[in-house]
Amino acid sequence: MIQIAHYRKEHQQSIIDLILGIQQNEFNIPITLADQPDLLTIPSFYCQNKGAFWVALNGEQVVGTIALIDIGDHMGAIRKMFVHRDFRGKELGIASLLLNAMLKHCRQHGLASIYLGTLPRLQAAMRFYEKNGFVQLPKSTLPHQFPAMTLDTVFYEYKIAG
Repeated sequence: MIQIAHYRKEHQQSIIDLILGIQQNEFNIPITLADQPDLLTIPSFYCQNKGAFWVALNGEQVVGTIALIDIGDHMGAIRKMFVHRDFRGKELGIASLLLNAMLKHCRQHGLASIYLGTLPRLQAAMRFYEKNGFVQLPKSTLPHQFPAMTLDTVFYEYKIAG
């Protein structure tokens, strides 16, 4: 049974292995751990103010992640949404479980909007976000404090209902 939990230090290496494996091996994105120092400082990078980091666990195995950065003004930014290829799909619904845990947290902490950036080649991710109420928007309309990643060219916003 899949369980959604908050980040703990013992998850760190599994998170790094999962994310780098998906980025490099599945999607051939030329990114390394050195390009993502946030993965080495999850508590101080993500778990500040209203931010948080969640993992999906299959027993003790990390099979998914999602993170929220508090960017101020009742807004957040989604980062590090990944699900292991063997655990994707509607049957287990891990991406939905992760997203719902994050949205619940956003509502409980009074966030009004969340934003994310992604790559056009991640079509399944884009369909997932759109199916879940995210609306695509031009980069020029993002809040000035949104931490855009260099490779991201597609951006979304989600308005959180109370």
